[in-house]
Amino acid sequence: MASGWGINGNKGRCYDFWLDFSECMSRCRQPSDCGLLREDYLECLHHSKEFQRRNRIYKEEQRKIRAAIRRQKEAKEKAEGAPAVSAQH
Repeated sequence: MASGWGINGNKGRCYDFWLDFSECMSRCRQPSDCGLLREDYLECLHHSKEFQRRNRIYKEEQRKIRAAIRRQKEAKEKAEGAPAVSAQH
């Protein structure tokens, strides 16, 4: 990580972010001045924002699929003349 060496002996994937953050911390007056660089470094390490975004996209896709299935069932029931039953969540 911060040593600069990656798993295969090359430069680590987050080392450039670490250098920027470390340089900022060495010359800033308050640690909060380097908040965005810290955030970038931690995102590079853990990908937490990326995972949150992927989860939001997945949940929205699933919601759209369920809505489409529900509409298909309602249309089928309407075409057959059976009363449509609405599901309450």
